[in-house]
Amino acid sequence: MSLSVAEVRRLAQLQHADPQMRAHHLHWSRFRRCHQAGAKRSHIKRRAAQLPKMPDMVPPPTKVLGLPELTQECWEHLLPLLPPQKPRTGRPAEDHYRIVSGIVFVMRTGCSWRQLPKHFGPWQTVADRYQRWQKEGRWALILQRLIQEVPICSSA
Repeated sequence: MSLSVAEVRRLAQLQHADPQMRAHHLHWSRFRRCHQAGAKRSHIKRRAAQLPKMPDMVPPPTKVLGLPELTQECWEHLLPLLPPQKPRTGRPAEDHYRIVSGIVFVMRTGCSWRQLPKHFGPWQTVADRYQRWQKEGRWALILQRLIQEVPICSSA
């Protein structure tokens, strides 16, 4: 068992202390090390339990090639599906239009979130909002509404 520098320093200071105080500090040091080791094991176990169970079952990123750019007309149809733009308290949210445009851009091009052009806002914000809306089921409704807006042309 290796000792840390702080523990060696404490033990050196205890050499000249009375035996009762030395016994108390040695007991406390031993207890602390055991407690920290148990906490570390629990932390590792808890983090391992949070990992996805089957990483090969994660679906690939959605790439919708026929998805149109976000026009004002499409935007009017999406507004009822979005949460309120400004919260009652706290920091103002990023503009929904920029966020939805950024998500649509990623879905149309298949690029990564980090490659998102700056005019859509911070990529972290766009990705977080997408993931939040995906979990809520809101993005499925938005995507369904966007796909309904795509005109189907036939040459027949």
